[in-house]
Parts: sequence; C-alpha cells; structure tokens
Amino acid sequence: MWQDDWRDKVWALLGQPWDVIIVGGGITGAGALRAATHLGLRTLLVEKSDFAWGTSSRSTKLVHGGLRYLAQGQFAVTRESVRERERLVREAPGLVEPLGFLIPTYDAVSSSRRTVGLGLAAYDLFAHKWDHPYLKGDDFLFLAPHIRSHQLKGGFRYLDSVTDDARLVLRVIREAVRDGGTALNYASADRLLLGHDGCVNGILVRDVAAERTAELHSRVVINATGPWTDRLRNQVGGEARIRPSRGSHLVFPAWRLPVAQAITLVHPQDRRPVFVLPWEGATVAGTTDLDHSQSLDQEPRISSAEGNYLMVALDAFFPSLSLRAGDAIASFAGVRPLVSAGKSDPSKVSRAHALWQEHGLITITGGKLTTFRRMAVDTLNAVRHLLPDLPVAGQRILMLEPIAAELGGTPSLDSRARRRLLGRYGAEASAVVASALPGELERVPGTDSLWAELRWAARSEGVMHLDDLLLRRVRLGVLLPHGAIPLIDYVRTIVQPELGWQDAKWEAEVARYLDVWAQGYSLPPCRSA
Repeated sequence: MWQDDWRDKVWALLGQPWDVIIVGGGITGAGALRAATHLGLRTLLVEKSDFAWGTSSRSTKLVHGGLRYLAQGQFAVTRESVRERERLVREAPGLVEPLGFLIPTYDAVSSSRRTVGLGLAAYDLFAHKWDHPYLKGDDFLFLAPHIRSHQLKGGFRYLDSVTDDARLVLRVIREAVRDGGTALNYASADRLLLGHDGCVNGILVRDVAAERTAELHSRVVINATGPWTDRLRNQVGGEARIRPSRGSHLVFPAWRLPVAQAITLVHPQDRRPVFVLPWEGATVAGTTDLDHSQSLDQEPRISSAEGNYLMVALDAFFPSLSLRAGDAIASFAGVRPLVSAGKSDPSKVSRAHALWQEHGLITITGGKLTTFRRMAVDTLNAVRHLLPDLPVAGQRILMLEPIAAELGGTPSLDSRARRRLLGRYGAEASAVVASALPGELERVPGTDSLWAELRWAARSEGVMHLDDLLLRRVRLGVLLPHGAIPLIDYVRTIVQPELGWQDAKWEAEVARYLDVWAQGYSLPPCRSA
C-alpha cells in the first residue's frame, strides 16, 4: 500500500463518481473515512499537507475523559469521552494504552481531597468502574518520588490512557483504505464545486506535489478540516464559528524528568491542569490554552510565555530536579478547533463537537481526539437525507480491526515491543518485522521505536518529505535531541534507498526538515533556560 507510483495510480482513478469526499486528514477525517467505507460507500479523503500534519500529531497524547470538564459542568462531554476511551482501550491494545495518573493534594495548593474525590468518583462511574484510591503522603511519594514533599498530604491515583496520536490516524486511514477507501495526502481542496441548485457537489483538488488539478464530484462533501473549518464554510456563506486555541508542550529526556506514571498538576498561577506524562521513552509536559492568532498555514510553535508558564509549574512541583527550559529536547504546539461560544477564556469553551449543514456542505468540527469515533458516526447519520440508501451508522462501528494476539517468528522482540508493533500497525505488523535487515529490530537509543519502523514507513506509508517520516510516522524528531539530526547519516542508510531519493533530493529534504523543526519543534527562549 502506498508504494512506488501509488500517487499516480490514485490520481488516475480520481475522476470516478464518489459517494463521499472528505476534506481533512486528521483524526476527524480519518474516522469519517473509516465509518463511510465500513458502510460500503465509495469514499475519498484528501489532505492538503501530510496525514495528521495538524492538531492530530500535536495533542497531549491523551485518550481521556477530560477530568477538568466536570468542574466546568460539561458532564455529557466527559461521560461520552470516558466511554469512548474505554472502547479504544479494548480495540487498540498497544496503541491506546491505560496509564496511571496521580493527583497530589497539598495544604495550600491543590483542591481539597473531597472535591477531587467527588470528581474522580463521577469519572469512574461513567466508565462503570471504581478505581481511584487515595494514597497518604509516603505512599504517594513512593509512586512519585520527585514530587515536592513540602505540605504534601497525599494524592489520588486513577486511570486514563495514552496514545501516539499520529500513528492512530495512520492506522485508521490505512485500514479504511484496505477496506476499499481512498486517501491522498498533499492534495489540496482549493475550491468547492456547486451544482445548478447552488449546493455543493464536489471539489477542485490540486496535487501539491505535482501541480496537477482535477474536478471531482460526489454526493456528499464532508468538511473535517479542524482549525481550517471556516475556510470551506466561507465559500458557501457560512459565518466564522471557529476559535483556534493553541496548546503547547515541552519534551524532556526521561532521565531528566523521570515519571513512571502521569502526574496531573494544578498550575500555581491559574489553577489549570498541567500534565506530565511518560511517552515513547521521553517525558511530555503540557498543555497551555491560548487563542492562536498566527497564520494557520505556518507551523504552530510554543511561545516564550508558554514555555515560561510550563516551567513555573515544573519548578513548583519538582524543585529537587532543578529543571531548566534548556533541559528540554523539543517542543510542539497544536491548534484546537474550538467552537466559539462567546467565552473570554478558551479553557472554558465546550469540547463538544458540532455538525453543520450549509448548502450541501457537511461540517464536523470541535470535539476531542478521544471522541473521533462518535463524531464519525454522527456525521454519517447526518448525511442520510443525501444518501437515502445508506444504512444507519450504528454505535457498534469499529474504527480499528481486531488484531492477532501474537506476532510470530520474532524471538528478538520482547513482549512490550510485540504489543507496540501490533498496536501501531495492526495486520501490517508482520510485514514491518519482515522488512527489517539485521539489527533493525533493535530500539533506536532513547526511544521505544525500532529501526525497522523507519524502513517500513519509507517503503510503504506515503512519505513525501523527511518531516513526514521523522515527525509523524516515527517520532524521532520530538524524542531525540536536535531533532535526531545526530543520527541522520544512519537514518539515511536505511530510508534513502526505500524512498528512491537521489543525493541532491536527500540534501534538500534535510535542509527542509531542519527548517521545519526550527520553526515548530525547537525550544523557545525562556527565562529559566
């Protein structure tokens, strides 16, 4: 899949009539593609950049109910999110994994034990479980030995989940393609096409890589472009409804900020939650929540103010570590498509998703990574008046196919690596292993990734640019110092032959990658650097 001249083959088929065209290759569009193909619809997804380029590769990596939404009265959002989290944990072992979370309680810093306990009780009840024990001081410190002990009363432990968001998008899309769907990255929907009745009946698509265009027609066009939602809606007279909000993160080496479980902190300045969690062999700290006023076409990046904000929280809760911003190895920022509701604080805007139908254009936006399946089901049910022969998209639709319990013939891999491969690649996990040359089933130092994953991605996963490979397919660019450039010569020996790039092309891609990394993933100047 997606090998050699796959783009030309896809372009040769684009002129066929489609039942559904989806614009947007993040998790929302991926879910809609999966649901549509499950229902037997001829479906095309186009993405103007790379799959998961936007918000869906730059989240906090959590599949969670959103405990803080309870305090804001968003009970329906939390209940739906918790139940979708439980479903994803069952469907995607190795990709969506349970993770213990700790909430410390202090005499003068955190919410009272009673308040936090009530919130966690509701959280667990939504999931039909009861697992949020309170641990007293020394017992809590055993699980979080580097947390500030001064005035520590104890804390709660509860369960949420973590994922590799970009890999989740890729697996959903690729399983949809194997089921008959079509997906194309670097294909921009430049203009909506209108029928004689003034309703949307297609798109003008442009190949960003080859500068060719085509007019495509479909019975339904779905706008799943996240922060860019209003651009398509404006073409049919829709008023602006999206409030872009930026969430930024710092990434530390695990040895510098060691946490065995995630820790939910209450920021001392504004009492927003800040998460510190183990992820892919590193530690992620985030997130912020600010209105994003920069161009959506540029790499979003953390600001100095956001970096300082996160460091204040880390300094307050991990004083013994003497962390400096310069200890971080990378940063990343994502832009959330919040639906504007007139609130002054973006942190208080509802995370519920929204569906709009305007002159035949179906828009699905808002929501959360965790609820993408429910968003897909609601979207497909909303277009039944345009597709009268469409069966009801029931709540039993699977986003991910069940995978084999074992990965045979790989004695060099431990059980954790096997589970990880099965989760990220599903039915393709055996092919990933089979593609490995000697030594490539070893982990890339400092990460949980295998060298073979680089080879497989370059060979079969639609990589157009080096940043596709190092920032989304295999996350070395945010997991290793300096964007993994110190390893670039070895990476070259693995992937250049698979990509078929001549030396001049390789050098140009390295230069492009360095620019992308500097713009969106390097460290901001911070006071504590």
